Amino acid sequence: MNRIYLEISKLSEKFRTMAYGITQDEERINDAVQELMLYFLQMNPDTLKAIYEKDGVNGITRYGAVALRRSLTSKRSNFYYKYEKYYTHIDSFRYNTSKTCINSYNNDANCTIANLENISYESEKGTYEKLEKIDSKLDTINWYDAEVFKLYYYEGNTLDSLAEKTKISRNSLFTTIDKVREILKKELNEDV
Repeated sequence: MNRIYLEISKLSEKFRTMAYGITQDEERINDAVQELMLYFLQMNPDTLKAIYEKDGVNGITRYGAVALRRSLTSKRSNFYYKYEKYYTHIDSFRYNTSKTCINSYNNDANCTIANLENISYESEKGTYEKLEKIDSKLDTINWYDAEVFKLYYYEGNTLDSLAEKTKISRNSLFTTIDKVREILKKELNEDV
């Protein structure tokens, strides 16, 4: 397996070049290729070995190209949830607050430079507080439900990868996660 991982690491530049066909944003490309490398490391070793034995480096390259395209174009990909969704929300919050302050000609007491500089701190603080509420609520529910929820949301697993790791059916995992999500929505009056 080490030989296969070594071959995959040599493909990093090739994947970066492929990503330029989808986006020109250097930061997004770096993040997507890094996420792809992580994907290969977490992939089922038997599947990866089968791809390599069948088609060699070309098979890995084709497989990686499909995974990379999905990462950069699909709103259901781990890449989207890890990078795009989080940073887009923060940037839009910062832009809307700045725009409000500019339009008010800085006469508003809430539009001080200190407030504009602390926007990301406040949003991170709010996120941290929300996570603390969720964690404290998870401590009060069934341990199994809480652990499945944590594995899914906190570790960024998909239902399929979680089913493969835990040997629990995908439908059972979905039911459990959905149940916990509904409990949290009801108790915290927030979207989870």
